[in-house]
Amino acid sequence: MKRTVLLIVAALLALANAPLASQTKRAITFNDLIGFSRLGDPQVSPDGKLVVFVMTTQLMAENRSGSHLYLVPVAGGAPRQLTSARGHNNNPRWMPDGKSIAFISTRDGSPQIWTIPVDGGEARKISNLAAGVSGVTVSPDGKWFAFATDVYPECPDLDCTEKRMAADEASKVKAKVFTTLPYRVWNHWKDGKRSHLFVMPAGGGIPRDLTPGDYDTPPIDLGGAWDYAFSPDSKEIVFTRNPDSLVAISTNNELYVVPVNGGDIRRITDNPANDSQPLYSPDGKYIAYRKMRRPMFEADQRQLTLFDRVTGTHTVISGSVDLSVNDVVWLPNSKAIIFNADERGREAIYRLMLADRSAKPLLQRGMATQLRLTPDGKTLIFLHETINRPAELAAVNVDGSGFRLLTNINGERLATLEMNPMEEFWFTGAEGAKVHGLLVKPAKFDQTKKYPMVFLVHGGPQGQWGDQFHYRWNAQMFASRGHVVVLINPRGSTGYGQRFTDEISGDWGGRVYEDLMNGLDAALKQFPFIDGNRIAAAGASYGGYMMNWFLGSTDRFACIVSHDGVFNPVSMYGTTEELWFPEWEFGGTPYQHPELFKKWSPLEQAKNFKTPTLVVHGQLDYRVDVSEGFQLFTALQRQGVKSKMLYFPDEGHFVAKPQNAELWYRTVLDWIEEHTQPRLN
Repeated sequence: MKRTVLLIVAALLALANAPLASQTKRAITFNDLIGFSRLGDPQVSPDGKLVVFVMTTQLMAENRSGSHLYLVPVAGGAPRQLTSARGHNNNPRWMPDGKSIAFISTRDGSPQIWTIPVDGGEARKISNLAAGVSGVTVSPDGKWFAFATDVYPECPDLDCTEKRMAADEASKVKAKVFTTLPYRVWNHWKDGKRSHLFVMPAGGGIPRDLTPGDYDTPPIDLGGAWDYAFSPDSKEIVFTRNPDSLVAISTNNELYVVPVNGGDIRRITDNPANDSQPLYSPDGKYIAYRKMRRPMFEADQRQLTLFDRVTGTHTVISGSVDLSVNDVVWLPNSKAIIFNADERGREAIYRLMLADRSAKPLLQRGMATQLRLTPDGKTLIFLHETINRPAELAAVNVDGSGFRLLTNINGERLATLEMNPMEEFWFTGAEGAKVHGLLVKPAKFDQTKKYPMVFLVHGGPQGQWGDQFHYRWNAQMFASRGHVVVLINPRGSTGYGQRFTDEISGDWGGRVYEDLMNGLDAALKQFPFIDGNRIAAAGASYGGYMMNWFLGSTDRFACIVSHDGVFNPVSMYGTTEELWFPEWEFGGTPYQHPELFKKWSPLEQAKNFKTPTLVVHGQLDYRVDVSEGFQLFTALQRQGVKSKMLYFPDEGHFVAKPQNAELWYRTVLDWIEEHTQPRLN
């Protein structure tokens, strides 16, 4: 008895002396989510000792974000802030001598190129273009900046573009005249301008347009993490553009090369599908790029391909893995390439040897993105995140050993939160396919209790849920009010082989719907702590489409949240800017091939709608026009279905402004909680 009492006392004393954070951990709130610093665009110094990166913070009071450059040692240590000017300071690129960094800043209004000494000192402005600049990169010899800016293609020089932009801004008439597609893209109007690739001396001077004509570089759609690159000798640039006159129905991005001093442009690919993200090998022998095989299909497998600059031959080298290549980095000896790819709910890293084209996994945990390599080729630097930790800078040796975090920017805030890791399960989907499911438990989880559930469907449709700290659809936020969150990667998802991805096209409400329903059944069977009578469903874009399909196909959900979803595929076709997307997914135009547009239309099932539904849409959404949300809300209201619409006049396909995001999360979570919590009798 005495021993028992002593053990109890010891336990109580240990609890009393435990760190305060461990006793007071709690569920995440919106203030926590918006308070996390977001890291991006790491760049390694020429001597391999430092990494410069961008840290973005959300400024709630101003309803905007701001970003600054920071430095951190590759060997480890505290980050040091490099910029402090108001606005956005991003796109850092080291000058070859390692003494200064070029970057883009909005500190005096429009985005322009600046340079700043690494050891401290004032930033110096380099460019002053009317339309601003984007995508600055530095030539290996340090003599040139390459960047993109918007111009009127019929203008002979930048002065003409500047005067015309000023006249358009001053005009009282805001009418638009357009004669071709697309006339608007994502969340902005084209207004007759094109994006062109320019170079200018690194010390300042007159910019030179390397890509004149009625084309866009970078391309409007389906480019890569970069769309142009200098050759190792700094004499040439490879770039991407779509040569077709009607890019709204074309995914045909091609690669071209042009001398840095200007001159004849030479096309180096001849592929009717998409080619993107060119990068010279360090020895200058090859240009690596990503190649698709099928025209008009945005989610075809991106195969890593080499262009031999001497022989002019093209060779696919990633055929040994059934994965779609994302980022690419060359090893300094030009004998291997490291790349990352979606893989079973993760973003994995592989090393591919050119000699035998064998691919070896280096890292297969969490999401590893934005790959960079130290100049000695020994250490890979990247961003790494998991579903319960925002992205931090990380490193791994090129043999896959020695994984480590270089930063812990959000560690103090994370220490106060209880956010559970991703759990996984597999089940049998349509036609016997093995389908992957993910699950996140709420804070203070008790195995003996019954919990309501949120069932999330991802967009794309060719995308994936993964071990990712997603800011717009954050699994921890959906779990924060005591819900179990289930995320299924059904047909159409990436990371499970190209055939699995392909099997949603032309079948939007078929096998994918069966996969989702089977996944719901599997979750209820495998996890008895889920209350099958209290389930909410939510999704955006294609996920929003599936919410609309659920409305007409099942009554299993207590409520639904449909964000930016397709309601009427015919009207969506007539208002979207990417016509090649619905034409591929639905087998052509609705005028010539109406069958699938009608078969997979939630509008055709509207008479069956009964589930309480929250509709969310933004006025500036030009991918899935706001009229889709209005049509859905009208159908719900006219049939007496309990419904609410959250409309953003200043947002596009994504809700980006922090105060708008706060309203979004509050409205969505309130709606779910209202319909999934037990009624008090």
